[in-house]
Amino acid sequence: MSEANKALARRFYEEINKGNLAIIDELVADNLVEHEEIPGVEPTKAGVRQWMTLVRVAFPDFRMVQEDMVAEGDKVFIRARMTGTHKGEFMGIPATGKQIDVPFADIVRVAGGQAVEHWGITDTGAMLQQLGVAEPPAP
Repeated sequence: MSEANKALARRFYEEINKGNLAIIDELVADNLVEHEEIPGVEPTKAGVRQWMTLVRVAFPDFRMVQEDMVAEGDKVFIRARMTGTHKGEFMGIPATGKQIDVPFADIVRVAGGQAVEHWGITDTGAMLQQLGVAEPPAP
């Protein structure tokens, strides 16, 4: 089961990187429970599509680069980076033309060949600093 779950996560990232948002319909359960809070985005399957659409519009060359993936039982942990060029409005921030390279981590619970639960942590502070809208923390 662990290897199949890792393959599902890998495929999700690969297809989103290609801009194939239809993969959400296939790999995300209708009753997904989303634990990562994103302002203005519903914690549902529809919210996953909304978020991925927002990100792909703001960062047309958006990519998720997996660095580590570990699976045990019905859960997969992924440590990764998101990269892209800020060419469209993102969460109220006008396009800056700047590059981002932001670390994030996901935990996905899989049942019946679909993601049924998701926890995510993204270094939004690093993203805001890279976009030039936040100062680095004082030493």
